[in-house]
Amino acid sequence: MNKLVLVTGGTGYIGSHTVVELMNEGFDVVIIDNLSNSEKSVLNGIAEITGRRAYFEQFDICDKERLDNFFKVYKKLDAIIHFAAYKAVGESVEKPLMYYQNNLVSLMNLLNGMIEYDVPYIVFSSSCTVYGEPDELPVTEQAPIKLANSPYGNTKQISEEIIKDIISVNPNLKAIALRYFNPIGAHPSALIGELPIGVPNNLVPFITQTAIGIREELKVFGDDYNTSDGSAIRDYINVVDLAKAHVVSVKRMLEDKCKSNFEFFNLGTGKGSSVLEIVNAFEKAAGEKLKYKIVGRRAGDVESVYADTKFANEELGWKAEISLEETLLSAWNWEKYIQNKK
Repeated sequence: MNKLVLVTGGTGYIGSHTVVELMNEGFDVVIIDNLSNSEKSVLNGIAEITGRRAYFEQFDICDKERLDNFFKVYKKLDAIIHFAAYKAVGESVEKPLMYYQNNLVSLMNLLNGMIEYDVPYIVFSSSCTVYGEPDELPVTEQAPIKLANSPYGNTKQISEEIIKDIISVNPNLKAIALRYFNPIGAHPSALIGELPIGVPNNLVPFITQTAIGIREELKVFGDDYNTSDGSAIRDYINVVDLAKAHVVSVKRMLEDKCKSNFEFFNLGTGKGSSVLEIVNAFEKAAGEKLKYKIVGRRAGDVESVYADTKFANEELGWKAEISLEETLLSAWNWEKYIQNKK
């Protein structure tokens, strides 16, 4: 019998790619998603890629009664991967209470369910935002957790603290927090990818929508940072590479290889790229010129952050492998696929 993994937010961007990688590795998957920032059609893309359909339940895991009923039906869950959360830094600055309510209540409901229904393992979708504005680059897992630059970042910090506290008094539970840097790109099949509802909050979908003519121009937030070209630097990782790290993490827990009941890893490439470098790399990969304008800095943004990936590379036996150019081309192919379907 195949192992059954619950993926919350599984029709979302990172979630859908992780579902594909889990199913490719022989896992059975059940998705919970309220479709607030995704579309049910993503399930068809997953099925076309893998040749199998994931189980799907549509509801909000902030609804504790609905979640309890779910656990009563799916009694043999082997692990949970928790993606479901609001994730836009700028929006969190404008609507902090909405972020605290959604991101923390959903996690606490899941942890209650794990304890009550004996689900032993959880992989938590965390973020490099837990490090705030880092003192040293690249960022290691030993870097101090500093004051968050946004309510979104703070929800990730608080969530990790909640998990750590729950694990400490429930020795049968294990958790791995994966601290992502900046996921970009799409599946090489162009059947799933980042599908923002409304105006994108992330850089690459805004680039591809500008290149294809949906957006008039790309806004580059700030050219006065202390970087080589003045624009902010991030560590951009291909979403398929990122998804594979979740599968490795689930296997690590199932095979009892964890060194402690709560582990955390940085997931990135180990290389920082500026916003303007991404613009130039996209133009080269896609063969398209991009119209952009420099505007003021965006609230909640840090100047520069990129990962030291040595610990994840050695301990998980995982590393990012897909090049930046290939990643940006996959995002462009996905954008063209979306528009051709319309």
